[in-house]
Parts: sequence; C-alpha cells; structure tokens
Amino acid sequence: MQLTGVPLSTSGGLHAVIVTITNRTGSHASYAVKIDFDDTSGKTVDTAIVGTENLAPGKTATPVAFSREPGSTTLVPKVAQAQRY
Repeated sequence: MQLTGVPLSTSGGLHAVIVTITNRTGSHASYAVKIDFDDTSGKTVDTAIVGTENLAPGKTATPVAFSREPGSTTLVPKVAQAQRY
C-alpha cells in the first residue's frame, strides 16, 4: 500500500489521500484498507476505510480516503490495517 497526499485546494478543503493498492497475487483479489488520520501528537482523530473488489492480478486500484476533520487541522495519514480477501 502506498499513500499519496491530495492538496486541500483540489480536495474541497478536506484532508485526503490516494491509496494505491496493487494485486501482487496470481488471482483476482479484493482488498480493504483502514486509514487512520493522526494529529501532531500521534493520536488518531479520524479513520476512513477504502477498498477494491475483484482486482485482477498485477493490476492497481487507487481509491481516495477522506477525513472529516477540518482542513485547518494538521493530520498525518497512515495505513492502520490492510486485508486481502
């Protein structure tokens, strides 16, 4: 999983990250990814879950995870959990 920040100016003023999910298996797979948005003290203040279904082998999906916290708040996104099913 890779996270890429989205500028507030292009996300409607919301904190957002593009989550890059690549299927590195030999068969179709589905993924769920939990993104925690932490404040500057390291406390999780918001969580988003994104995913993709039936992703073909070797293919990549790029869902966007949004936080509901105000854009004026400094947040650090991180992958808290990822599951292939």
